[in-house]
Amino acid sequence: MRAILYVVYAGLLLAAGFLVFRRVMAREFLIKGRLSALTSILQLAVFLAFFLFPYLSPEWAWDWLPNGTWNRLAALILVVAGMVLAFGTMGWFGLRRAFGVEVKGLIRSGPYRWSRNPQILGGWLMVLGVVFYQPSPCAVGWLVIWTVIGHWMVTTEETHLRRVFGGEYDRYCRRTPRYLGVGGMSPFRRHS
Repeated sequence: MRAILYVVYAGLLLAAGFLVFRRVMAREFLIKGRLSALTSILQLAVFLAFFLFPYLSPEWAWDWLPNGTWNRLAALILVVAGMVLAFGTMGWFGLRRAFGVEVKGLIRSGPYRWSRNPQILGGWLMVLGVVFYQPSPCAVGWLVIWTVIGHWMVTTEETHLRRVFGGEYDRYCRRTPRYLGVGGMSPFRRHS
């Protein structure tokens, strides 16, 4: 029964992510050029629902990786690095801008010199840390869901930023990878 609940919740979470990040955000960016407080709350609700996901998994811990010291240490390093990157960037960037409510120019400094999406990358590192801490198919599924939902948000924001900043944003995209890497060396970079 819990396995069915897990699959249903995963499907609902993906549907909510698609609706909020690919439809509602895209529409508000197109019409208003920024997000309303309500849409920002919807974004936050999807991410909160995502972080509740592990509590519904049928058998979260499954020993396909030895649960020893090395993966616990790797998990701690990944979670801490992800928290510093995600929350540090949000603090540096400002919450209103981080949630799309306030739009003022294109930021290319600070963590945005190395990644166009350091917050999403930081969240991904945190979730990857959990996968290392308690490896299981459910944990890997959780990582996949984060990757899909985060990517939907990123591609919606990119469309908006390209429309607002045009060639300036395209030049930034050519110099800075979407997620991780160094310029044109990144396999995760969108090639325009």
